[in-house]
Amino acid sequence: MKTYNYADTLLLDYYTIPTDTFKMKPTILLVHGGGFTAGQRNGGDEKGLSKYLARLGFNVASIDYRLSRKGKSFGCDCATSIKMNTYTEAVADLSKAINYLTKSAKPFRVDSSKIFLIGSSAGAETVLNFLFMRYDYRFKDLPYPDATILGAISLSGAVVDENNIYAGNKVPLLFFHGMKDTVVPYGTSAHRNCATTDVGYLNLNGPKSITERLSDLDGNYKVYHDTEGGHEWASLGFDFPELISDFLEQVLNGEATMRDFETIISPVESKE
Repeated sequence: MKTYNYADTLLLDYYTIPTDTFKMKPTILLVHGGGFTAGQRNGGDEKGLSKYLARLGFNVASIDYRLSRKGKSFGCDCATSIKMNTYTEAVADLSKAINYLTKSAKPFRVDSSKIFLIGSSAGAETVLNFLFMRYDYRFKDLPYPDATILGAISLSGAVVDENNIYAGNKVPLLFFHGMKDTVVPYGTSAHRNCATTDVGYLNLNGPKSITERLSDLDGNYKVYHDTEGGHEWASLGFDFPELISDFLEQVLNGEATMRDFETIISPVESKE
């Protein structure tokens, strides 16, 4: 693993298995969670998954992004306009990281036609907003990369507006989500369960709403949902690396024809 400064003070940790060839490789960008107030690219979950996927032949970049709400609230007392600015900043940083990896003179050997995104909680929101909010007026002027996103994985994530998903930007998606999540909704509901009278009221659209839209567009997805689970799936999803790698391989091989929902339980519960 090597660490690179990709923009301003933002770093990325780059995991790859050296080879004797100059073959370009599919590359994953991993975006950590933490509610835009905390979290780190080199946490235990992030390092573990990055190493696992690198051993399977992927390049993996676990990235920083601006934690603009550090020391501040991102809850119901945080104005909706500030929340939107925070989302926009994170999408801009993810865009810069992809640009750095695909355009840098450094020998990253990134196949820009085979990019995957994985995000947890705030990172998953960043991934989904990057994919689908591009033509919204608040996001349209960001430095989007000239790269092809083949698929994405969301651990407890949601998008601002699922109606911005259309035939031209749909990609296969894998979700891990608790159906009783009150932080980031499973369907369409208020972020952090805020009341309509709160200054931070903002509806978000989780996997249930996203997949309904994808179904209308003949899109592909796999949802692992915990009927009793909450936001802990932002972390618990990391405990299923084989399901993640299976999805990535299916997409790479052109076999990601799926529209499935499957119940999953916490690894802790399964041991009791």
